[in-house]
Amino acid sequence: MSEQGTMPRTWTKRDYHRHWLLRQADGLMDFFQYRALNPKGGFFDLNDEGSPLVSDNPVRGIHASARMVHCFSIAYLLGHPGAGEVIDHGMQYLWNQHRDDQNGGYVWSLNDDGAVDVTKQGYGHAFVLLAASSAKVVGHPLADRMLADITEVLQDRFWEERHGAIAEEFDRDWSPIEGGTYRGQNSNMHLTEALMAAFEVTGERHYLEKAESIADLVIRRCAGSVGFRVAEHFDADWKVDLDYYHSNEMFRPAGTTPGHWLEWSRLLLQLWSLGGKQHAWMPDAARALFVQAMSLGWDKDAGGFFYTLDWDDKPAKRNKLWWPMCEAAGAAHFLNEHLPADDFFEDSYRLVWSTIANRFIDHRNGGWHEELTEDMVPAHTLFPGKGDIYHALQACLIPLFPATGSLTRVVQEADGKL
Repeated sequence: MSEQGTMPRTWTKRDYHRHWLLRQADGLMDFFQYRALNPKGGFFDLNDEGSPLVSDNPVRGIHASARMVHCFSIAYLLGHPGAGEVIDHGMQYLWNQHRDDQNGGYVWSLNDDGAVDVTKQGYGHAFVLLAASSAKVVGHPLADRMLADITEVLQDRFWEERHGAIAEEFDRDWSPIEGGTYRGQNSNMHLTEALMAAFEVTGERHYLEKAESIADLVIRRCAGSVGFRVAEHFDADWKVDLDYYHSNEMFRPAGTTPGHWLEWSRLLLQLWSLGGKQHAWMPDAARALFVQAMSLGWDKDAGGFFYTLDWDDKPAKRNKLWWPMCEAAGAAHFLNEHLPADDFFEDSYRLVWSTIANRFIDHRNGGWHEELTEDMVPAHTLFPGKGDIYHALQACLIPLFPATGSLTRVVQEADGKL
């Protein structure tokens, strides 16, 4: 639709849109704050109605607790009442339960009886770093100890200097799993986000340098070699494994995942901004990743992003997940803010949010549908309920603040002013 008059072109400059985003963020914070806290420690995964998905001895994954700490640190900075209790609940569970005080590091999952999955995953450790960094911004008493601990673990156990990225996984005693032959971009991507947050809260440049190193490997060299399609799976020497398959399609889907192209698009611009705009390749790569995701990943008939594509750029897993929509919204905002005016970014931003509003937001029960079928009907093949606030909350709040850093930093610098 064409527009006339003097209204700002970008929705993020319009008061109504900004208030609408804040209402969505408030709804998400309320939905999870008053339903997800497990009095025995950690947090419940929720069903569609917002009740515990499993109420009898549920398994709690480390990423869920860490993400709740991060998100409610943002809520605390905004002035959301009760957020501090959620932060403390999550930090206590991470430090006193997930942390392996005998061998070091943090185990993947727990229930009321103790550890369920004792492996040490790079993905989980990345989110512990993010949680500790965010908790430090709000002054939680465990934050400094956790930040020092997770930094040491990442450096001594995971970081591989010869590659400039982290290894993927270890057993509880730090012996390599399956010979230590697998390397993954997903854990390294989320570590890049966490490293930037740690740099912002400490000012220590080694965090930023590691983030730049990972981005150079995963995007400039690896993704750049395959037409800026982000490869997910690699061998121990970071050679792309095009034929990789794993039964856990939630965390390790085969082929390529357009949602990660979008996530990297935003992270690259954030990294470029934090690093003083020294890496000239980053804005061009961010643009290419976004354009590729919209061109190849978006379903032009039904809407939404296909979960995965094969290496011929054809849809493979055709279901539509909420988190690529969230990452597209954040990336489009960063592109609008940092790159020369381009209607494609704004048109994409509007398309994404309109689709979220009409299809992904659960207007009856609250929260968001985490999975839709190809024809955009709610489904549960990968995600059984509503287990996560992280992607959706960030999507709502990122467009409300300057596109220069982590949400904890930009919210703090704005003193909560929108």
